[in-house]
Amino acid sequence: MTHLIVLRGGGDLASGIALRLHHTGFQVVILELERPLAVRRTVSFSEAVYEGVQTVEDTTARLVSPDQIQVTLEAGEIPVLIDPHANILRNQFLTSPNSTIVIDARLLKAAPEPLGINIPLYIGLGPGFVAGENCHAVIETRRGHTLGRVYWSGSAQVDSGAPDGDRRRVLRAPHAGVLMAEAKIGDHLKEGQFIAEIQPDDGSDSYSVFSPFEGVLRGLIRPGIPVTKDMKIGDVDRRNDPVMHTLVSDKALAIGGSVLEILLMFMKKTESDSSGI
Repeated sequence: MTHLIVLRGGGDLASGIALRLHHTGFQVVILELERPLAVRRTVSFSEAVYEGVQTVEDTTARLVSPDQIQVTLEAGEIPVLIDPHANILRNQFLTSPNSTIVIDARLLKAAPEPLGINIPLYIGLGPGFVAGENCHAVIETRRGHTLGRVYWSGSAQVDSGAPDGDRRRVLRAPHAGVLMAEAKIGDHLKEGQFIAEIQPDDGSDSYSVFSPFEGVLRGLIRPGIPVTKDMKIGDVDRRNDPVMHTLVSDKALAIGGSVLEILLMFMKKTESDSSGI
């Protein structure tokens, strides 16, 4: 049986999963919001929602309508649908409950809403998912010795609320409004360099965002997107590697490997059960 992998979310971690699954021959469909909020946009398939097409490393994703999924898969590309509520799962002409696998990579850090249908395998990433209760398996997303570990019962670590490494590297909106960018992803920044500004909706003075230290702008939310106060809007990396912003992260690839572990274990068990072993 050929399984269809439905990946909820197309941000940088989800895109690392999609790459690994695509490379190993799985059919993957990405479901996204009408206005995705990815920060590491150069390595996020979610950008296809805005651009129509997005290539990450050696793989291309394309924004399509539901009736274009199969032809897109046959062309060797990853279909991206605007489907925040995963309505595709309830469309019997597009998905079959018996052969559809769902990976929730939205990183909501809260319990997900029920799918409303029974599927053979539901994988959750990070806090909010509890294996055996609201999904079948959970993957740890927090860096450390447990990163990428698979739990078939229980949950991942509770969200610490703090980013990995130097907390200053994560840029947050100082006020609600619309982001207008001066710097571009991949730019080398000096300490204190102007990156962007937030223009409040009420027409009051804008709020500036500066680089906390010297480094490369690794990510920045799409200009023109409305943001809320303290929302993550960017990422500055101290390492002066000019290609880093073009590659999926080690964390994303590690989690992608964890997804493959789950899929292989699931398929081995399914094969064993069907053969009566």
